[in-house]
Amino acid sequence: MNPTLWIISVVAAFLVALVIGVLVGAAYRKKVAEAKIGSAEAQAKKIVEEGEKLAETKKKEALLEAKEEILKQKNDSERELKERRKEISKMENRVAAREETLDRKLENLDKKEETLNKKIKENTERGEELDKMKATELELLQKISGYTAQEAKAELLNRIEEEAKHEAAMKIVEIESQLKDEADQKAREIVALAIQRCAADHVSETTVSVVTLPNDDMKGRIIGREGRNIRTIETMTGVDLIIDDTPEAITLSCFDPVRREVARIALEKLISDGRIHPARIEEMVEKAKKEVDAAIKQAGDKAIFETGIHGIAPELVRLLGRLRYRTSYGQNVLTHSIEVAFLSGIIADELGVDSTLAKRAGLLHDIGKALTSELEGSHVQLGIDIAKKYKENKDVLHAIEAHHGDVEPRTIVAMIVQAADAISAARPGARREDLENYIKRLQKLEEIATSFDGVEKSFAIQAGREIRIMVKPEEVNDDQMVLVARDIVKKIEAELEYPGQIKINVIRESRAVDYAK
Repeated sequence: MNPTLWIISVVAAFLVALVIGVLVGAAYRKKVAEAKIGSAEAQAKKIVEEGEKLAETKKKEALLEAKEEILKQKNDSERELKERRKEISKMENRVAAREETLDRKLENLDKKEETLNKKIKENTERGEELDKMKATELELLQKISGYTAQEAKAELLNRIEEEAKHEAAMKIVEIESQLKDEADQKAREIVALAIQRCAADHVSETTVSVVTLPNDDMKGRIIGREGRNIRTIETMTGVDLIIDDTPEAITLSCFDPVRREVARIALEKLISDGRIHPARIEEMVEKAKKEVDAAIKQAGDKAIFETGIHGIAPELVRLLGRLRYRTSYGQNVLTHSIEVAFLSGIIADELGVDSTLAKRAGLLHDIGKALTSELEGSHVQLGIDIAKKYKENKDVLHAIEAHHGDVEPRTIVAMIVQAADAISAARPGARREDLENYIKRLQKLEEIATSFDGVEKSFAIQAGREIRIMVKPEEVNDDQMVLVARDIVKKIEAELEYPGQIKINVIRESRAVDYAK
């Protein structure tokens, strides 16, 4: 064979094989590419489906959250609306109560104005009558004496002026002859020293106490069904319970600090115990009274210990403890008595007098004030009687008798106690007369009520605007209650001076008590 032809044949065969290989490779690559494209489309479709499912899930979750948020906002709005309606209801009730109070006040003012106009008219008529009587008497006097009014006045003034000058001159001579500057200076130094060495707190007593409550729901339990609990507390203690809008607090109002303390202790025990009903209230009031009696005994023992005085009769010690709950012009009498005892001892030491005796007289000088609510008479006379009964020293008796100048002091101890009493009472802030007058008026109000037959107890409440009177059911029937109330009203109007009006509340209660054994 021709070599050239063989080479051409070989090249042609190679080219044919190459073309066939290229075609076969292209077909294979096409098939592989088509397979990959199919797989990618399936995967893309799967991803799209999963995305749609996830989007649907997210959509449902978002809708659920939105519904929950809307429901929550709706509940909050309803709760806030309910609270606002409640507040508006409370405000409406307050406004209605205030309007009712204002109406009552206006009605009372109209009545008072009418009464005042009548009194003004009567006073004007009386004044005119007095002027006429005065003019008639003046003419008669001028006719009898032969002097005109101006001449008689001038003559009288001249005589009074001459007598006053004479008496003043005599008094000056007497004082200059009896006293010396050294004695005056020494007395000032002793008093100043006593005041400096004995300091005492002065806290004015009030007529109210505040009892804190664990929550406002307790107010309803204290009031009780139809007010039976609060009525029982007020009846047993004679204290007025004031329950108002003050949060978690009740105010006890009473001029007698012993009754107020009993009510406070009993109420705190009831709140702590949680069982509040009339029988339990009576039990707690009795326990509170025993606690107050124990506190009185403890206060008397403490006063004896502080002053270092021994040998005082136990009954006098108990009376000293009662002074803890007694005030005089707003000053606590027990604190005042202890201070007078210390001042008397200091002054006695400076003067070289028996300081123990002076302290004893100072401590007991106001002992009669513990009995003024039970017995008639001044505290000076009651103090002398009780001290005599328990055989106190005659110098102590005389100091009690003379400490207010009822008799002239004859001993140095009596003078010391008199001076110490004046020092203690004169300290700034020690006394306030308004409270004392107020308490005396309330005590007088109760004394008038209890002076009638058949009256068992009486309690002045509401700052003296009301008095509750418990009558004995076996002595006073329902018809007689009206007459008793009317008689008490007449006696109060005749014997007392007071602002406004006083409500007389007579209560008759029957009880049957037995015991199961």
